Amino acid sequence: MIKQNRSLDRDASASTMSAKTDSVNSRLSPWLASLVYPIGRYGLLPFYFRGIEVLGREHLPTAGPVILAPTHRSRWDAFMIPYIAGQDITGRILRFMVSADEMTGLQGWFIRRLGGFSIDTQHPAIASLRHSVELLQNREVLVIFPEGGDLQVNRSCQLNRLQPGLARLALQSEASQANLGIQIVPISISYSCPSVPWRSAVKICIGAPLNVADYSSGSSKLAARQLTGDLQKALQALSECEIAEES
Repeated sequence: MIKQNRSLDRDASASTMSAKTDSVNSRLSPWLASLVYPIGRYGLLPFYFRGIEVLGREHLPTAGPVILAPTHRSRWDAFMIPYIAGQDITGRILRFMVSADEMTGLQGWFIRRLGGFSIDTQHPAIASLRHSVELLQNREVLVIFPEGGDLQVNRSCQLNRLQPGLARLALQSEASQANLGIQIVPISISYSCPSVPWRSAVKICIGAPLNVADYSSGSSKLAARQLTGDLQKALQALSECEIAEES
């Protein structure tokens, strides 16, 4: 359901963003969320999957600006994030950065009313990235898949090399407001079968948050590289843990 193209990475800097300035907003419809999330948690997911194991939920911050950074293995990932960190669990609304081509038709209607907002993955608009910064300035929770949206590659169960777009966005947001305190939470999602057939099992490992402020000194390019590298290592460690335990 949710994906970001790697072109986001080269366009995250304001100096290289598209000149588009259309307004971008995200909202959560209370009545729709109160209907959809319980159906997913207590109906759809338990029916389809034989088991969902969650480790490390204590690492989810209860306050402050947060970027959830999950691996991307399946379209089911978009259901797993609310399952482990949705409003009914953490009391916090999730905002999803969603590829514009996923925001069409009935699917787009639901996404727009469940906290999602679109981004043109080929030519990211200033408004989309500005909205991401505003969400973090407002101490909200933003979900970005750092591997991008190539599910065919991701189904190999190998972690793709991360691009620095997420880190750049986080660093720019951190620099926009004193003592903002953005945290990036690495999340690894793995399925017992890559094609995720009926009655598959799921294992979700949540790692310790990375504090963006720790990377804010010195060159912004170097900081983005270091933050991206540490996020890559954290996701790799979580993924290796899962593979070792499932084998």
